[in-house]
Amino acid sequence: AQTGTGKTASFALPILHRLATENAGKPAPRRGCRVLVLAPTRELASQIADSFKDYGQFLKLTTTVVFGGVTIGRQERALANGVDVLVATPGRLLDLIDRRSLTLDGVEYLVLDEADQMLDLGFIHALKRIVKLLPAERQSLFFSATMPKNIAGLADQYLKNPVQVAVTPVATTAERVDQKVVFVPTGSKQSLLGTILRDESIDRVLVFTRTKHGADRVVRGLERDGIGSAAIHGNKSQPQRERALAAFRAGTCRVLVATDIAARGIDVEGVSHVVNFDLPNVPEAYVHRIGRTARAGKDGLAISFCNDEEKAYLRDIERLTRQKVPVMAIPEGFVPPSREEAAQAVAEAERDRRQPGPRGQRPGGGRQGQQPGQRQGRPGGGQGQPRHGAGRPQEPREARAHDGRGGQDARGGHESRQGRPQGQGRPQGQGRPQGGQRADGNRQQRPAGGGGNRDGRSIGWLDRAPR
Repeated sequence: AQTGTGKTASFALPILHRLATENAGKPAPRRGCRVLVLAPTRELASQIADSFKDYGQFLKLTTTVVFGGVTIGRQERALANGVDVLVATPGRLLDLIDRRSLTLDGVEYLVLDEADQMLDLGFIHALKRIVKLLPAERQSLFFSATMPKNIAGLADQYLKNPVQVAVTPVATTAERVDQKVVFVPTGSKQSLLGTILRDESIDRVLVFTRTKHGADRVVRGLERDGIGSAAIHGNKSQPQRERALAAFRAGTCRVLVATDIAARGIDVEGVSHVVNFDLPNVPEAYVHRIGRTARAGKDGLAISFCNDEEKAYLRDIERLTRQKVPVMAIPEGFVPPSREEAAQAVAEAERDRRQPGPRGQRPGGGRQGQQPGQRQGRPGGGQGQPRHGAGRPQEPREARAHDGRGGQDARGGHESRQGRPQGQGRPQGQGRPQGGQRADGNRQQRPAGGGGNRDGRSIGWLDRAPR
């Protein structure tokens, strides 16, 4: 279904009704839950938990939310006696399971919200592990604003005879959003944004950038223009993200600058404008971005800045949504930056673009290696690797011995690491060679270039680095 159409209520209300009527009074399993809702981000998890609490405020049901970035001990204590509804991010859920603070034996309902972003962020391996821990008898529900092929494949893999409910065609944008695109050079984007935001009639504005560094750069530029703003992205701590979002909801902060990951699924009332400072390199992200406005029957305006390099992204978006985005003229009062300011803005944007993104993913949610205008199908088995610590269990030392960093050397041969016999010191005269000399011994000389393998092919550090 489209963003802003009430997908959270569509699963929360029926689940609460069943919990209150079927097996009413049934206690929650100790260190477990009856309902498990998985969400890709902390903000979305908190929002879903608040919805469950609001909808079920007169029911004797308990709801808890767990996510990373905060102390795990308090979450363990909240789960000690069990809860009826648990909303979690995959990484922290697996942390609790590994610490034996949570079991999933009593789950009756599994909900996967924003399923397409789960796979974009590389949570597929965490999801596979979580599903294996669930009881076979359960009801599973997947929710997403877009339905790419990998979501359909995931549904076929984990759902039994699923019924697909499509409120609107796939990738349909919200009807009440007025979409515009402005063709502007990279060096003039910041000045154009400042000109637009000086209009006092604009109430709440959500500005999207492709990278975390780009979000911070936009905030600094707005501060120079005397426009208060805040940023939320993955480099911000959880308290910082919560404060920024609370100020935006309260209206004390008029402009919120965000990346796709941080703002996905966030529901803030009264967002009048969405500005795509950078066009997303994944066209589905455009649908989610502009869906932050015109929610619950209200009107909204989405303005996209597009430079020459992003025109291919615009064509991808128009192909996906099956509609042409109208062109908007440069607003009156716009003063282009000086040549030096424009050159500096271009240089900063280029540095941001070269910042490495998460493994298997380009900054801002794109697939690794995707170029403008290149549509890459998402494999049905998921893509990318989960971020370190985001749901991957800590491997035992024995298993890590062969991962290329421990006992397995770069040449493919196993390197024996036998300790020195007890009581036997290092022989005299056999200390570390001085002056850059190598001690003669049986150790194979590493060829120039950083290493080699058994067939003699040179392996440098670049070959071993993750792509």
